[in-house]
Amino acid sequence: MSGDRDDAQRTGPTRPPRPGRTRTALAALSGLIAGFCALAVAELAAAPVRPEAGPVTAVGGAVIDRVPPVVRDFAVRNFGTADKPVLQLGILILLALFAMAIGVLALRHRRMGSAAVLVFGLVGAVAAAGRPEGVPTDALPSVVGAAVAVAVLYLLVGRLVPAPRTPAGERGKGADGGFDRRGFVVAATATAAASAGAGLLGRRLTSSVQAGASASRHDLVLPAPRSAAPAVPAGADLKIRGLSPFITPNEDFYRVDTALVVPRVDAAAWRLRIHGKGVTRPVTVGLHDLLRREAVERDITLACVSNEVGGPYVGNARWLGVRLADLLRDAGVRPPSKGGPADQIVARSVDGMTIGTPVEEVMDGRDAMLAFGMNGEPLPFEHGFPVRMVVPGLYGYVSACKWIEDIELTTFAAYDAYWVRRDWAQQAPVKTESRIDTPRPLASPKAGIVPVAGVAWAQHRGIARVEVRVDGGEWHMARPAAADTRDTWRQWVWEWPATSGRHTLQVRATDGTGATQTGVRTGTVPNGATGWHSVVVDVS
Repeated sequence: MSGDRDDAQRTGPTRPPRPGRTRTALAALSGLIAGFCALAVAELAAAPVRPEAGPVTAVGGAVIDRVPPVVRDFAVRNFGTADKPVLQLGILILLALFAMAIGVLALRHRRMGSAAVLVFGLVGAVAAAGRPEGVPTDALPSVVGAAVAVAVLYLLVGRLVPAPRTPAGERGKGADGGFDRRGFVVAATATAAASAGAGLLGRRLTSSVQAGASASRHDLVLPAPRSAAPAVPAGADLKIRGLSPFITPNEDFYRVDTALVVPRVDAAAWRLRIHGKGVTRPVTVGLHDLLRREAVERDITLACVSNEVGGPYVGNARWLGVRLADLLRDAGVRPPSKGGPADQIVARSVDGMTIGTPVEEVMDGRDAMLAFGMNGEPLPFEHGFPVRMVVPGLYGYVSACKWIEDIELTTFAAYDAYWVRRDWAQQAPVKTESRIDTPRPLASPKAGIVPVAGVAWAQHRGIARVEVRVDGGEWHMARPAAADTRDTWRQWVWEWPATSGRHTLQVRATDGTGATQTGVRTGTVPNGATGWHSVVVDVS
């Protein structure tokens, strides 16, 4: 009897040995390949839907929607316009780690591994369809990608299952012996190649879809302005080395927005709808309708509310468009000061962004416009082609809607726009600010006369004077450049008799109303940073 029990113990079922390092590493590789395949197939599936429906873009957009303002400010401050590629890279790294973990899980629990892949796809689908501009079909690329990834993972991990025992009861060499090495290599190579092909095909299809938008921009002929911008006065640009030029080139103009994929809108298909509270004649216009209206051209400085004291997110450009107030009047809109029931314009972008702008400021006579030209050419895609809003005197997050497609008249009490729901102020006039462009921080100029130069701005109020001081001493009047308009920034320079040693330079400006820039240092939230810009230099 005891012998029978011993035989039963020897021949009864036993737990499979733990996978060795080789099989574990290959399982992780299987998960990585399956993840790569999911993204590639999703990219292909997103081409006929829309590029923004891809899982990386959708998840990235959902992350941007949900991060606190302090995190967004940190990203803008430290990464600038590279914040979006950094976010996408971070998402890809996390997805790669997640995919490798799923591969290892699937080696021992294939069904659990498959379920984890489906969860991965569900997250992308929910993120895509749940975006402000999302529609149910946006979930399709993530679902298709996840389904294909389940099949790929099942196939590859199946090649790692050890072969059945031999009659002698041996599996091969060690815990990793006996599995189909050659079959795994062939399957992994073929899958990776097919995934790469799917990804490239998806990109080509997306590019072909976007080609129409690029052609529409290339073929757009801007009208001559009936109301041209005043000539820039001689001396408005001091042309000092290191000083920002008076007109910021398009390629250097700052870009701060939430779009991971820059929308590419076909100008021929673009439409703008004006509707809502107090609109007696709803309006829908196309780009050619705008081009037939009176075109106005103005030099206007824009500033981002995320701009830290002394920061780079401010620029001056020559804009071409039509007066927004005229369009609103055509729709029957009256400002609150004349009995209109709406005090807020909610502008909506094709990417789902909402921007809330005061009706009163748009219709008070300032050069608020729907712009389609920038510095003599059609708007670049990055800056809102085919049409964007430009309102002098207000920070961009309450005025400068890019890729605009809808204007709704409502009230501030009834609706909070995108950034207001994230703790930013409802209304945000630009604050009086100034910046030292040269010398740069920690520069080492030689003792003697050193030009200290920069820009100051207080859109719709103008700059009256600029002052500079050294090491907390008395303020010295800088020489301002010739003033263009009160809606543009103003250059300035002070000839500093520099002495050797380390010194701290500070600047402050006074606007056209007589209000001097405050020295109290505050952050950007909720309505823009304040404080004097300081630069430390070592004079040799």
